[in-house]
Amino acid sequence: MSVELAEDYRPSEAEPFMNERQRRYFRDKLLTWREELLRESRETLEHLQDENQNHPDIVDRASSETDRAIELRARDRQRKLIAKIDAALTRIEDGSYGYCEETGEPISLRRLDARPIATLSIEAQERHERRERVYRDD
Repeated sequence: MSVELAEDYRPSEAEPFMNERQRRYFRDKLLTWREELLRESRETLEHLQDENQNHPDIVDRASSETDRAIELRARDRQRKLIAKIDAALTRIEDGSYGYCEETGEPISLRRLDARPIATLSIEAQERHERRERVYRDD
């Protein structure tokens, strides 16, 4: 994409939905987010390697194991989030980004700005969550 964006650019309802500027904005936002997650992941790996020491005290060892488990869970969540970011970047390339997977309607720009990996409009997400709650309660 060859469009240059002003540093203070924000997508607006006044412009055509998912025009080249908006696609560039969300692509840049997703790439930045992805890079931050990868950097944090690398730091976690380095920290885990540095922490790979035996603690003679059982309390220190237990604390270290708990910290390690928490970091690994966080890293797994980041891995899943990176997969969602990659999927969003693919949707930008194929032209389906910004449209609800359930209804085909545009997802609000405010929602996409807050959650750029969103695949459902707020209404569709709420329906999905209500159905999930009903089945979970059974």
